Amino acid sequence: MFTRFISFRYLLSNNGFASVVTWFSFIGIALGVATLVIVTSVMNGFKEDLLSRIIGMKGHIVVSASGQNSISEYQKVVKKLLENKDVIYAIPTIEKQVVLMSKNHARGVIVHSFSKGDLPSKKLISENIKVGNLDSFFGENIFMGSRMAEILHINVGDTISIMLPGGIMTPFGSLPKQASFIISGIFEAGMIDYDKNIIIMPLDTAQKFFGMQKSIGQIDVIIRNINETENIVQWMHKNLGQKYWVLDWKHSDSSIFHAVTVEKNVMILILSIIVLVAAFNIISGLSMLTNNKTKDIAILRTMGATKSSILKIFFTIGSCIGAIGTFTGVSLGLLVSLNIDRIKMFLERFLDSPLFSEEIYFLSQIPSKTDFTEVLAIVLFSLGLSFMATIYPARKAAGLDPAQALRV
Repeated sequence: MFTRFISFRYLLSNNGFASVVTWFSFIGIALGVATLVIVTSVMNGFKEDLLSRIIGMKGHIVVSASGQNSISEYQKVVKKLLENKDVIYAIPTIEKQVVLMSKNHARGVIVHSFSKGDLPSKKLISENIKVGNLDSFFGENIFMGSRMAEILHINVGDTISIMLPGGIMTPFGSLPKQASFIISGIFEAGMIDYDKNIIIMPLDTAQKFFGMQKSIGQIDVIIRNINETENIVQWMHKNLGQKYWVLDWKHSDSSIFHAVTVEKNVMILILSIIVLVAAFNIISGLSMLTNNKTKDIAILRTMGATKSSILKIFFTIGSCIGAIGTFTGVSLGLLVSLNIDRIKMFLERFLDSPLFSEEIYFLSQIPSKTDFTEVLAIVLFSLGLSFMATIYPARKAAGLDPAQALRV
């Protein structure tokens, strides 16, 4: 009780510049911890959201024909893939680059084709149709991304033309193939590349238009547990043989996820320096407090206080600064992380300027996912630095010679 009373008395007292340094230490730790929590949450959310949208369009694993442009007996391959209990869906698809022409516009786009029965499995599309519905997905009816429709000024019911370069072979060489299609739905996947560059076409229509008869380009596989990807890929290699290539999400888009991971680690390293600087401020503040309280410490020692008691007093002061700053920072960081998109919208309205460009960051919203294991690691890191920062000034105060201090 004695050491706690003295500790809180010194902590709450006004000691000039030492008190200012103490406040800077508290604010520095709080801001550093809050920033770390916010950054890790946003980077985790960004990675998970990006992964879910990429997988939502391509699947966890893609199976394609080795050395060929198409898979002819794809029904047998699909049936074989579904024998694995960890495979939820095996979706035949065709993916081709084409030229879209509408009114006075022409642009290159990518066609993804699925059967009407398989399209609900592509939840990124089926659950994000803003105009139209799945019932209209047949024949010459196609779906278009919202940003593409906005750029081309296209609405549901409009007709567009799609040209396949080098589509028809003639005695004079290959000639482009062109056909008209009706926009029956507009989707918004929330990822700029998809909303701006992708068209969804019925599989049977795509087979006719691309001249693939009863074949497909690849099979998108969706599995139950993403952590079992490697085991399932090995199973596919063993059961499908060398006729087919098997590519999982870790390799198809590895550069994107590697870049996100590296960026997250670098930002954590840089932002950790804020907490480190604040910890050095604790050393400075306690050292100045020790100098200001030299006679007080000497009097306490002559009254019977032990070195251990003095050590506890100053260790408690530094620990309180670190602990209160840490938990204030965690609370602030969690509050911002849980409401970061609302904060972004408020700031954009206030500044009248976009803060999160879809063109740069791929996604239309700022995602956030708090990993409480990482939050715990941040708390332990901050508390550890704070506790270590108190050791030197606390030992300095405890080692003070009372007789010499009273002579001064």
